[in-house]
Amino acid sequence: MLWLLLLQVWVSCLWLGYSEVVTSFESSCPQFFFREIPPNEALEPQNPAWICQRYKNQYFFATLYDRNERIPVYSAYIYEPGPGKRPKGWLVEPQLMGPTYPKTMEKEWTLINHYNVSLEELSESQAILQDYKNLTGLNRGHLNPNGHHFNYSSRMATFTLTNIVPQDEKLNGGAWNNYEQQTMIRKTQGCDTTYVIVGAVPGNNYIAKGRVNKPSYLWSSACCVVDSNHRKAWAVIAENDQNQVQLLTLGELEDTLTQLYGRGQVSLFDSECPRE
Repeated sequence: MLWLLLLQVWVSCLWLGYSEVVTSFESSCPQFFFREIPPNEALEPQNPAWICQRYKNQYFFATLYDRNERIPVYSAYIYEPGPGKRPKGWLVEPQLMGPTYPKTMEKEWTLINHYNVSLEELSESQAILQDYKNLTGLNRGHLNPNGHHFNYSSRMATFTLTNIVPQDEKLNGGAWNNYEQQTMIRKTQGCDTTYVIVGAVPGNNYIAKGRVNKPSYLWSSACCVVDSNHRKAWAVIAENDQNQVQLLTLGELEDTLTQLYGRGQVSLFDSECPRE
């Protein structure tokens, strides 16, 4: 019985070591990346945060967050669409304020009323709901869309503001939505597992009096595992002020992002994903 007790203590210590804001995806939530390899450092901003997006004590996707621009660089997830209603309510990431705060995403109201956090303190670490009020021509655009998930908890997890960017409302409800809901269904036919990375290129414009960056481009990439010997990949990019999406190869997107970010050659997936 003693060894069983010691094992339980050891497992508990391991569990306590898991954190929402982590030091690397490889060590904390690698399962959302093909062959457990995240994009390379060419996408990393000056002040990054690696977030294993956790809701109700379960990881649902991974987000690289830009603390300075208060938008995600990218969100990575596994494509598992299913029927269900669109959740309501929005969540924030407590551990962007520090490691002593809850490891799971929470509502602003919960942090203010149960953890003695002021809205000002929360707003210093990330975007808040107030930032997205009274927008003109823009709305809250998911990088990881709730419609690509199969149950309520996995869909609700996407409603964190660390997964949201100011997106052109016509694009969000038009060509981008068509890609998410129609093109993805067609492209993923025959796929056993599809790994997706969706990102945003920071632009020169801001909302909320300069607090939150409005991306200049949105992009999405996918690596589909057909079987142990076959894979296919595809990508899209869209300017965030036009209602059109350009379909690319994975290699074309990586080359385009290399130019747009200007931090070296971008690699989104392991080399086993075809670039052409």
